[in-house]
Amino acid sequence: MRRILAMGVAALISGWAVDRFDGDGLVPGQTTRAEGEKAMGVPADTRAGPAGETVLWYPRLPYGRVSYAARIDKNDKLIAIEQRLTKEYLNKLKPGVSRESDVRDVLGPPQKIDWFERGQVNAWTYNAKDIEPQIMVVEISKDGVVRKAYMFDDPQEVTRR
Repeated sequence: MRRILAMGVAALISGWAVDRFDGDGLVPGQTTRAEGEKAMGVPADTRAGPAGETVLWYPRLPYGRVSYAARIDKNDKLIAIEQRLTKEYLNKLKPGVSRESDVRDVLGPPQKIDWFERGQVNAWTYNAKDIEPQIMVVEISKDGVVRKAYMFDDPQEVTRR
């Protein structure tokens, strides 16, 4: 048992098998995509970004309340790692203008998608924590257009306080 524990500690110290949830220790302009994936794991989604960028998505839902976008340049180097489940990013989505693909580009893959027959929308849900634990919801109609984008305090967390 001690030998297994010692091997695990050695692997962590040497950088092997480390799942750095937030990309801590990865250096923009130096870290390659392969090094980033080794550190953070397999991305949940990969999207094409502007100017030849690739965006690797690392949602840490439901309990992490974060979703990291690792932006990789056309030379396969890390540009930045951004936590996207914030009010700032939610506000980039414009009802009546933004589309489903924009939601994936801005917030990444949702934690959950529910169809609401009455409103004729899919509600994409993200657990978030901008300041307090919150829930983000983006309502998307059948034609793929964002109809509403909002966030509210997580009622489960409010009752725990």
